[in-house]
Amino acid sequence: MSKHLFGLVVTPHGTAANNRGENEGNITTLQKILWNGEVHTTVSAEAIRWAYRYFWQRTGREVNRVWDDEANDYKWQDARWLPWTDPDGKGKGKKTYIDDDVLGFMLAEAGKAEGNDAEAKPAKGERRPRIKGTCDKRRGALEVTRAVSLTPFTGDITFNAKSGEKERTSLYGTEVHATRYQYGFALTPDWLRDRSRASDVVDAVTSLSEVAGNHSRFLYDFSPDTVVFRWTDDFAPRFLYGFEMNGGGVVLRDDVWRRIKAGDIDPKELVIGGSLSASPQGAELRTMGAHVTEGVKAAAEEIKRRMR
Repeated sequence: MSKHLFGLVVTPHGTAANNRGENEGNITTLQKILWNGEVHTTVSAEAIRWAYRYFWQRTGREVNRVWDDEANDYKWQDARWLPWTDPDGKGKGKKTYIDDDVLGFMLAEAGKAEGNDAEAKPAKGERRPRIKGTCDKRRGALEVTRAVSLTPFTGDITFNAKSGEKERTSLYGTEVHATRYQYGFALTPDWLRDRSRASDVVDAVTSLSEVAGNHSRFLYDFSPDTVVFRWTDDFAPRFLYGFEMNGGGVVLRDDVWRRIKAGDIDPKELVIGGSLSASPQGAELRTMGAHVTEGVKAAAEEIKRRMR
């Protein structure tokens, strides 16, 4: 039976702004969703996955989709994914890249008409023959949820002014949210071509810096304030979005706590690192058999040891 790695991350408290670089009028907006009846800000799973890829690139892992900061665009090492799509031909013996293996890919091409309108006209009532379209794809082994703020958005906006040509002044505003974000992820290492890359996923999760932003990125630390790993035979994570605010800190929600005590989540499967370790919940989890450490990096090393 395959083992599964599930994770739950909550970030430190910080100030989020200019999430997408999009705007409404002269206001740069944050993405928002209605969450438990209130408006919360959110960061897309695509932005988090992008940040993982960029982390691997910056730390020397070979990625297929290389981001060029000067050109502000991607450069492909293998735009056809040949080791995956043509393993017995041009792709034989070629290396696979971590981002293709972990995050997956898709290349869809439309069908093409045979010849042109002047050639081989179809009989009356028949369609002109077409060559079927193709789709080369690999489902990503890593699944990531959308990050959601732990506190509702109250509508904070900062107003700014920028001087332009001919003494013109541009007025613009930026939505700002001082909050924490939480998100979850799931990974089945057996789905990877190279299962050792599961450790690279853990490294990316625990060492992530800024996420999202566009023409002027904001610096918001997306490394975990607290991280909960679960290494299990269970197919379901059972604790996604499992944190809530408690004063200035965070605790596990009552429904997650109930699942742990009921045995739906075996505490011995949990590896926890960060500020939760200093809470009464952290102390009780330790007595229940969970591996609880003060450091996020120490928790990462323990979960990598278990996976190995």
